[in-house]
Formats: sequence, structure tokens, C-alpha cells
Amino acid sequence: MTDSLFSGVFPALVTPFRNGQVDEDAFVALVERQIAGGVHGLIPVGTTGETSTLSHAEHRRVVELCVQTARGRVPVIAGAGSNSTAEAIELARHAKTVGADAALMVTPYYNRPGQEGLYLHYKAVNDAVQLPLLVYNVPSRTSVDISNETLERLSKLPNIVGVKDATGDMVRASFQRLRCGPDWVMLSGDDPSALGYMAHGGHGCISVTCNVAPELCAQFYNDALSGDWAAALQIQDRLVRLHKALFADASPAPTKFALAHLGLCTDEVRLPIAPCSEPARAEVLAAMRDAGLV
Repeated sequence: MTDSLFSGVFPALVTPFRNGQVDEDAFVALVERQIAGGVHGLIPVGTTGETSTLSHAEHRRVVELCVQTARGRVPVIAGAGSNSTAEAIELARHAKTVGADAALMVTPYYNRPGQEGLYLHYKAVNDAVQLPLLVYNVPSRTSVDISNETLERLSKLPNIVGVKDATGDMVRASFQRLRCGPDWVMLSGDDPSALGYMAHGGHGCISVTCNVAPELCAQFYNDALSGDWAAALQIQDRLVRLHKALFADASPAPTKFALAHLGLCTDEVRLPIAPCSEPARAEVLAAMRDAGLV
């Protein structure tokens, strides 16, 4: 059975800004709120953390701050992906150095490697860094899709432990589980379909919605992991509108708007992401009311 260190819900943490700088106090408070809400781990500087517009120094600082704040209470899986293999190795090495429990590595974007290139990319990181690594497959953002056949090859490497699957493809999940075996960690990266993903053998989710509703998300995954599907479905019905609303505009603008409405940080984002539009704000607020969050 999969290591429980990597099961449950892991918020894809936003990186709060104030006046153009990383708001470290707000970030620490957000991490504490997530841990108090019962989450099973933390994901700093993933896609939702606007890593593509953070400087390398900011990226490293946010990972360090997350590890320092967590203090071992929950595992930290640091975002460390890049479309440069050498840079991905450097970021993974930094994550290990500062005490992260694992690294999350997105498939290389823009340069669109083939399956052999993808395999060799992840193998190079596996060989260079002694740290558990999760492959992040999100073809809608990267324009490349890592196949189950390639994941099966990667699953045989000692440091490649699992996947964050943001495809929303349930059939893929079942075939992947059969190919990669019971020790392969399978985390959804798609909040709306995560209930189905769990039913297909998934172990949890790297969640955007968890930023806004940590207690509800933690309870949802506790219910799903214990096989209480009726209870999980009730929470799904409370949250499904919010799952969708948080992508009513370019992410993470709607999530930051929701957190700002709760008084937890500013809604500031970095270009090319624009502030959340008025129609999206209305949708987010209606969804938060549906979920009982406001």
C-alpha cells in the first residue's frame, strides 16, 4: 500500500504578495491555517504559487519558509519543476537541502519533449537528487502529456514515487494503477473530479480549493480514504461550485480574491496574471456562500 506520508489533501499554496513583494507574514499565517484545518501536507511554489513569475531567490525562500513553519507537523512537497533539466535538478537539490520531504516536478513546458525525452528528464533528476519525486502531469498547461507507459518506466526508478494527475481522465487512473503497482502514489490535481479519482484508486489530491476551505477539504479526503463515500459526496456537493469558480479567471486570481475576502492576504497577483474580474468575483462569492464559508 502507498506510503501514508503522501495521501490525503495537500493545498497548492498561493504565494501572497504585498506591494510587489512576497508577503512572508501572510504566507506563514496561511500555512498555519492549513495545518490547523487538518490538511495532510503542503505544496509551496507549485503552479498556484505563481512560481513562473517568482525569482529563483523568492522561490527558494518560500520553500524554506514553508519547511520552517511546518516544523515537521505535515510533509512539505516543494515545487521544483522546470523545462530545463539542469534547473529542475538545482531546485530539487535546494528542496532537499532545506528539509522538504519531496519535490513536485511538472513536465517540461514549451519545448514539448517526446516520451523518451520526458523519461530521460525525470531519470536525470532521479539520478542527481536523493529525494522522493512526484511527476506533475498537466497537459492543458504544458502542451505535453506523459503516458502511462512512460510513468510505468519511471515507477521502477528509486526516487520517482508517484504522480499528480491533472488530466481529469478517470480511465487513465485505473490503467496507471495497474501498470505502476500498489506503491505508486496517485494524487489528483483536479478538484472537481477528485472524488472519481479517489474511487479509481487515487490516494489524495493537490488542491487549489483547499487554500480557501481547508477544513472541508481535509474532511472530504478523510471520508474518501476511509471509504465513507456518502459523506464525501455530501462535501463534494458543497464544494463543487467553488472548485469551478476558482478557475473562472486565470488562476490563482480567483483564489487570491477569495482569501482576500476572508481577510487572509491581499488579492495581488503578478503579471501576466491580471486581478480577478468582476464576473469571476461574483461567481466566487456565490460559491463561497454555497459552501457555507461566508
